[in-house]
Amino acid sequence: MLVKTPDTNLTVVGLLGGVASGKSFIAQALARRGAILLDADKAGHEVLREPEIEAAARSRWGEGIFGPDGHIHRPALGSIVFAPPPDGPRELAYLESLTHPRIGMRLQQQLGTIATKNGASVVVLDAPVMLKAGWNRFCQHLIFVDAPREVRLRRARARGWTEAEFNRRESAQETLEGKRNLADLIIENSGTAEAVSAAVDELWSRLTAGKSV
Repeated sequence: MLVKTPDTNLTVVGLLGGVASGKSFIAQALARRGAILLDADKAGHEVLREPEIEAAARSRWGEGIFGPDGHIHRPALGSIVFAPPPDGPRELAYLESLTHPRIGMRLQQQLGTIATKNGASVVVLDAPVMLKAGWNRFCQHLIFVDAPREVRLRRARARGWTEAEFNRRESAQETLEGKRNLADLIIENSGTAEAVSAAVDELWSRLTAGKSV
């Protein structure tokens, strides 16, 4: 049964999937059909520019993670927090303890703003570490975006990642099976553009008609 966000007419859909599975692609496809996009990665960018976060990062990791603009350079920070164990996981846990609460607050505030706007009904939350951070509490539906590992690795390499980096980033998240088991629906994102578009169309029709996903 379709559940609405309490006291609003919003239906919040969270996207799950492996690294480079195409969650953002599906999010954008839903946005083109009328959904409001809630981008946790964008919120994360904003949080990393907060003075208190920058000060804590500078104290922990030094000036080397800051770019010419004076702000945190994400690739430099990523090389630290996604380094091999034991250092990488420890530093990632510290970073997440700083940023996740603030990102969650931003997401909640954005949902509140969206809820006051007339015509908004479906919100898509795109958050790579949604379950780990507990942001799935904002969602009524969870959609798993699926793609074989070889396809995802090819996409990751196109971003400039090595296979080792791909593996480290994936190991920092929940297991694919765990994500898949929590999902209300699975969208296959390794087939033809027509097949993916048809799957998104079907999902959108159900969401806007108030049907069960």
